Amino acid sequence: MHVSTSASTESRASVRRLRWRVVDIVVASVIAVACGFLFYAWNIGYEAPGAVLKPLLPGLQGLLAGPWLIAGVIGGLVIRKPGAALYTELVAATVSALIGNQWGPLTMVSGITQGLGAELVFLVFLYGVWRLPVAILAGAGAGLACGITDRVLWYPGADTLFTAVYIASTTISGLAIAGVGGWYLVRGLAATGALSRFAAGRDVSRRV
Repeated sequence: MHVSTSASTESRASVRRLRWRVVDIVVASVIAVACGFLFYAWNIGYEAPGAVLKPLLPGLQGLLAGPWLIAGVIGGLVIRKPGAALYTELVAATVSALIGNQWGPLTMVSGITQGLGAELVFLVFLYGVWRLPVAILAGAGAGLACGITDRVLWYPGADTLFTAVYIASTTISGLAIAGVGGWYLVRGLAATGALSRFAAGRDVSRRV
């Protein structure tokens, strides 16, 4: 009986840990909107470096995808609940589309797939491991999803070389910018005390 009661208590605690709170929704939304404005700025800012990379090797412009992938990684690392990466990436993409960009409503399709790319990595680790290697994998997952989605939506006639280079480039960009960059952004934010109500903030406090 004691073992059964203990297991039941642990199960309920696990469910509570993964259940969204009002503060989770609010903070995830704030992160998403902030990233949406970042997306909007990068919609314009990427054009100059893109013009440099494109002639070097077809598909190399995928290295510039990282800033569009960071919302899901940050959201997942901060909220640490199922759906956080997908929610933040999708809402950020929606904000970018509503403000106005050159890709229109299909931006939200990218938001879904990129968010899922990061979300699946957090799921593989059962929303219980939040170290740098997991953040890197989540960024790479978002980058891989980005490359595949872009290939289907925007480059339907691309050859094998372009496809391979582009998807590899978006994956590397996601790994470095969204994964590593997102990890350090969350740590920096946590160090200010802004995430004191989240495990991400308490983790940094314990290490200091």
